[in-house]
Amino acid sequence: MRRSCLTLAVSSLLLAAAPAWSQRIAAPATDDPQIVAAPAELIAARRDYPALFAAAYARYPQLPAGSLEAIAYVQSRWVMLDGATQPLAEAPAAVGLMGLYKGQGFRDQVGEAAALLGVKRELVENDAYWNVLGAAALLAERRTQIARSANQADLFAAYAGLADDKNPAIAAFAREAFAYDVLLTLDRGVDDEGIRIAARPIAWEREFTPDALVRQRAPFVRLDLQRGAVEIDGYRVDPVTEALTATRGAGDPELQSTDYAPALWVASPYYHARSLAISAVAIHTMQGSYAGSISWFQSNPNSVSAHYLIRSSDGQVTQMVRESQAAHHIGSENGYTLGIEHEGYVNNASWYTTAMYNASAALTRHFCSRYSISCASAYNGPAHSGVVVLSSSIRIKGHQHFPNNTHVDPGINWDWPRYYGLLNPGSGGTTTLLDTFESSEGHFTSTPSYSGSTTGIAATSTAERDCSIAKAGSCSEHLTLIDDAANTNDWAVRFLSGGGSAGSNTAVARNGRVGFWIYVGGSGFNVGVGVDDGAATERSVLRSVPANTWTYVEWNLADAAQWDAWVGGNGAIDAATVTLDAIWLERAHTAYTVNAYVDDVQWRSN
Repeated sequence: MRRSCLTLAVSSLLLAAAPAWSQRIAAPATDDPQIVAAPAELIAARRDYPALFAAAYARYPQLPAGSLEAIAYVQSRWVMLDGATQPLAEAPAAVGLMGLYKGQGFRDQVGEAAALLGVKRELVENDAYWNVLGAAALLAERRTQIARSANQADLFAAYAGLADDKNPAIAAFAREAFAYDVLLTLDRGVDDEGIRIAARPIAWEREFTPDALVRQRAPFVRLDLQRGAVEIDGYRVDPVTEALTATRGAGDPELQSTDYAPALWVASPYYHARSLAISAVAIHTMQGSYAGSISWFQSNPNSVSAHYLIRSSDGQVTQMVRESQAAHHIGSENGYTLGIEHEGYVNNASWYTTAMYNASAALTRHFCSRYSISCASAYNGPAHSGVVVLSSSIRIKGHQHFPNNTHVDPGINWDWPRYYGLLNPGSGGTTTLLDTFESSEGHFTSTPSYSGSTTGIAATSTAERDCSIAKAGSCSEHLTLIDDAANTNDWAVRFLSGGGSAGSNTAVARNGRVGFWIYVGGSGFNVGVGVDDGAATERSVLRSVPANTWTYVEWNLADAAQWDAWVGGNGAIDAATVTLDAIWLERAHTAYTVNAYVDDVQWRSN
């Protein structure tokens, strides 16, 4: 990765205008191009980024609060991109903290920003300060070009920098997907490895049309608190998922996949007839963004495509080539393979979210069922940083594992044992189900408002077994979280197991992982667990969960990096046996009731 540099030619006037600290902000160095620096180095590098954003807002005060931080998260995960490991299939490279495009089929955001700032493009490409300022200048320029009444979604769509030609409808869809991801980041907020983005709940129904909300699977805020539901011209809010759905005669059926029901359908023109029966699955990393890849696969000079694309933030799936056709994703092996592209970059594991792994595994299980591919034939070993051709008996593997290829995706950060476990539930060690909620609530007999550590929700909030929705079996635990109208505190819900008494819970060994399935009807939730560790309680790091889908989350008891000290703790699980104290749910304040469901709380050996 390139270090930030202000030694490039620039006028003395502009150098004087740049803050002195901008000269010392650099991307963390690493000898391996596939591995982003260690968390400590990332946190150190990101420490100065808020000052860059603040300087940009000072110069362009008309920009929405948090917009630059959210764009940087969507485009780069707050890592300085140098374009060296790009692009996917010769797609336009994105550079810098803001992931600005350099032209080559997309808009030349770098050149436009340089012109607006009056500096050389090399400065915008390579220096974090000018890269952020360039994005701010572009965003401010777009604000002047669209109607005054335009909302944030329109602004971000106009900024996106994606291709406009060939198919205007697909180009509009790609820009909509980009705008949605930026707003989802703002709605949830981020607090991870030095990335700090304050949660700002989004009024989704004001940002997008009903059709767009359905397409994006957007979390939807109820408009009518008295009725608890809303009917708008053929659309309704599902009372369980709290997402907008289309009723008969509404929506856009042409955007629904006929091969795989959860997927959207956005056609790519790049495919050919299969020469062989489908017998293998190729796992790819985009080396770019979800929205950018949708745009590129619709129109590119190299006729490159893939069957399915998966978004990092929430696991949304878009299909671009019918399964019956051969997509152009893996050269000589196209004839018998199905290809799944995953948003992100091989050198940064943070792109591979729980939502993405879950969505990808569900899609691959669909392949296994439809085409008689054994999910047990998936690769289940260590990740590789280079090309390593695996036996043809391994049917589910990475691009880098197929013959006659030079690509190295999904790379060193893809967790193959985790993926194998999702494809083959029950494999990879001993699993103990602590609470299944099939015949009782098990250890979770307290209401979520009982604990003194719980804030923001009303005492009328409830937890009860619910047999109308479940991930496994017939029942789950249903939490009805009701806002405490007397305050505007953010929600911090400690859902106690065993009333908070370690003696009332099942003991588990610390050489394993504690996890559970969760479904939340509203966006912006982060979840964690508290573990009784002898005379102390340790609290896990929080994991973001998408709305309106079952997500499996877990924490390794043996990995101190996943634990923080809480009550009397030391930030590590160091007792011989431990017990689960509570499940934590956190969210920015909202005045609306939100439903959450928990299923199959479990321990799994390492």
